[in-house]
Amino acid sequence: MSKRLASFHGPSTPTSSPISQVKKSATPASPSRASDVSIHRKFRTLLQELRTIANTWDDIVLVDGLKTARTLVDSRTELDNALAMVPAGTQPKSVMVSPKLDVMDECITLLDSVLVKLSKLLRRMSTVLDNMEALMFEAERLKGFQWCHEEPLWVSWPIEKFVLSLSELTTPYHRSLALHKELVDILRSHTVSFEDSRNAINQWVEQPFLRDDGWDAKWEDLCEAEVEKWDTR
Repeated sequence: MSKRLASFHGPSTPTSSPISQVKKSATPASPSRASDVSIHRKFRTLLQELRTIANTWDDIVLVDGLKTARTLVDSRTELDNALAMVPAGTQPKSVMVSPKLDVMDECITLLDSVLVKLSKLLRRMSTVLDNMEALMFEAERLKGFQWCHEEPLWVSWPIEKFVLSLSELTTPYHRSLALHKELVDILRSHTVSFEDSRNAINQWVEQPFLRDDGWDAKWEDLCEAEVEKWDTR
């Protein structure tokens, strides 16, 4: 009896090797869940890139471009005023004319570079929109037609609605670029009147084609409401 009871309590001395414990392996995330996270992250990154492009556009137009345009008009006005003070029948001195002409020529060159920068931004915007469409097709392949066309990506808009609605974003920027080219051509002429120059600068600042359809007017508030972690950098 005592021997049988002893067998229930196990050996009276410890064994040389400890009893190994079974380790619980972490459950890996499902492929479907992983693809969801990847699609959301990539699409949010593309949206934020569109915002960056639009903000850069405004900085180029309203800071660099506007400063250059105003310098051009001011230099031309100062030269006109100085020439008006030259007595009739007298030639103006080169020391009066040449520096102002150099400043104006430099401004025109800088305005041309502004147009080049805006054209590059517009191409970048088109590339981002193409990448969004490609991501939608990839999501449709991974998640199915219904997920892309009906399931909210975050709050209420499915990915298809984002892609189709954003496809129109480049139109106001194309029109705005065309307007800026016209305004630069107006300011390029040294015979342009002060009134026409002032009107050109006013239109430069207003950017009328972006007033209602640009990123800030149409998309920033919507993304803040529809996109989770919108302001995450």
